[in-house]
Amino acid sequence: MRHSDAKRVALCGLLTALMLVLGLVERQFPLTTAIPGIKLGLANSVLLYAIYMLGVKETLILMLLKALMSWVIYTNLNAMLYSLAGGVLSVASMLLLYRVKGISAIGVSAVGAVFFNVGQIMMAVLMLRTPGLLFTYLPVLMVSGVITGVLTGVVARMVMQHLRVLNKQIK
Repeated sequence: MRHSDAKRVALCGLLTALMLVLGLVERQFPLTTAIPGIKLGLANSVLLYAIYMLGVKETLILMLLKALMSWVIYTNLNAMLYSLAGGVLSVASMLLLYRVKGISAIGVSAVGAVFFNVGQIMMAVLMLRTPGLLFTYLPVLMVSGVITGVLTGVVARMVMQHLRVLNKQIK
């Protein structure tokens, strides 16, 4: 393994741990228990960093690791399925948009948050056989996704400005 490869693996390990810690912190906010499905999406800021600073492969690996490790920690298979469905749609949408001229990291984050909620609701519709969620609860989650996605995007943009030095050392 080359020295730069070892650095990338180590960085991905650190980012995975950071996403898990941010997920744990996020669980402490009363908003997440008061309204099911609504959360700040703090771990999304790490994925946004990965998209802009690392690449597609690392971003996908991080999203999968977060979903799988969350399942191991919280032992909830349903939550992992919701997380995977949301994560796949979220990362796919962010990867499609991040190179589009005129769309900032904040916009990419907001779209990613909305698609995360779309993925979760689609999984809920499949698992619970409740298609009505698409018309009743999805709009609520989409609005909250835009708001939290913008906040997460602002944080991610500030962090990325300070971590560009780290990224240059990895490559």
